[in-house]
Amino acid sequence: MLLPKKTKFRKQFKGRIHGASKGGTALNFGAYGLKALEPERISARQIEAARRAITRQMKRQGRVWIRIFPDVPVTGKPAEVRMGKGKGAIDHWAARVHPGRIMFEIDGVADDVAREALRLGAAKLPIRTKVVTRLDAGVLVENMAEAA
Repeated sequence: MLLPKKTKFRKQFKGRIHGASKGGTALNFGAYGLKALEPERISARQIEAARRAITRQMKRQGRVWIRIFPDVPVTGKPAEVRMGKGKGAIDHWAARVHPGRIMFEIDGVADDVAREALRLGAAKLPIRTKVVTRLDAGVLVENMAEAA
């Protein structure tokens, strides 16, 4: 599972996820992507489950890029522990995802396989998502070549 090698501080405040994503809203690597439509914290386990679902559906063909990283430590106190006595130990790591963020990208597979893989991956995540494509990538390249 994903987690940082080293952090400056062991524990963080919870914080809130306000507004739309500042960056990472366009497809940079693949032809198909999975875009978040809601703000939420996504755990490292959920990211890994989605990645496995996507790669299994693609039958390990093509390529998958994970565009989010769980860098937020989420703490939790054990069950039936009284209030106080400090903040709990780190329970798991999570990624803060803003609406509009591309979470996964894939390339190298057919259209129907890509859409089904991303749909299965989205089922493993706790937020509403949308499959986005690079609009006529081939036509875009041809038009650029003609313009040059």
